[in-house]
Amino acid sequence: MLQSDGTPIYLQIAEWIETEILKGNFQADEKVYSQYKLAEMFTINPATAAKGLNVLANENILYTKRGLGKFVTKEAKAIIIHKRKNQKLKGLINEIVMEAKRLHVREEELMVMLKKAMKESGGQSGGSDSL
Repeated sequence: MLQSDGTPIYLQIAEWIETEILKGNFQADEKVYSQYKLAEMFTINPATAAKGLNVLANENILYTKRGLGKFVTKEAKAIIIHKRKNQKLKGLINEIVMEAKRLHVREEELMVMLKKAMKESGGQSGGSDSL
């Protein structure tokens, strides 16, 4: 799960929890793994796991119940989707567009490639949400 791509481990932990929330493995008001459980699962320092949990708490994805741990907020899924659309997805799209320009790929050709990839992955093209 953890990658050696230069991304700090605590951010990888935060992103993993976000993905688990998006998959529905953690629901609103459900307790997430403790820093100690995450440390055991990924063989990392508990302080590193705590830092990842705190990132999510600072973004209002998790909240703390004193003495009980961290729980998923009701808004968590919407916050994660918005964040990933406006940061991660936009960044990937910009990289694709720049590479397409370097390769002299026309916009129409790029759109065909994107639609084909969406179809092959079982995704749906279109949608009303703007980036």
